[in-house]
Amino acid sequence: MSLTPAVPEPVTADPPRSTPSPLLTQSWLDMAFLHWAADPADVAPLLPAGTVPDALDGVTYVGLVAFRMHRIGWFRLPGIPYLGTFPETNVRLYSVDAHGRRGVVFRSLDASRLIPVIVARTAFRLPYVWSRMAVRHSGDTITYTGTRRWPGPRGAHSRIAIRTGERIEEPTELEHFLTARWGMHNTFFGRPIYLPNTHPRWPLHRADLIECDEDLVVAAGLPEPVGPPVSVLYSPGVPVRFGRPARPNGIPAP
Repeated sequence: MSLTPAVPEPVTADPPRSTPSPLLTQSWLDMAFLHWAADPADVAPLLPAGTVPDALDGVTYVGLVAFRMHRIGWFRLPGIPYLGTFPETNVRLYSVDAHGRRGVVFRSLDASRLIPVIVARTAFRLPYVWSRMAVRHSGDTITYTGTRRWPGPRGAHSRIAIRTGERIEEPTELEHFLTARWGMHNTFFGRPIYLPNTHPRWPLHRADLIECDEDLVVAAGLPEPVGPPVSVLYSPGVPVRFGRPARPNGIPAP
């Protein structure tokens, strides 16, 4: 069944909603954003019910995003230093629902801590996978590596190296579109949900891609990327707050 979304929310660098009582808190640090252009028709079958590809000027994107998760916490409790801190690399798509809420859809999330992987798969039905991972700094170069362990496909891997550059004083609409995403669309026990988030405006930097050897995009059910990414960005990171999930009618779940 086709979906006709409402007029999508504006592409904004600042969150359109607040999260006065966060469900989850965390920080995303040393973010590397790699993006390839994609035809919306190619990614539409991979999105949850109730969403369609979010596009800018008729084009949607496949994102490969590597970073350091830092101190996941519940409600207003302090973040967990060890189990809540680990490297992560995700493959994501861009979505919009019938209420016009823009979001991301995760096709895979590789993380190096097994317990958070199990919790995320069980409690949130997110496609987390356990991987051997590392993030290494050498001057202005950051290298992100990962090799998948469980549940597979075993051996799926990524090696991304970027050289960070100058701060972007005025990001373009595309750069905001790819990074300032204020929610996540997912399916929970067969029902679509939307999990909102807020964080400060991204401090974005130019970045040069030195190396990208990966098969996570293909392992996530997408065509192999053709050519270099159309956008490579870096951010030192932001603190993030996730609010309560919303039902398809837009009303927060109890």
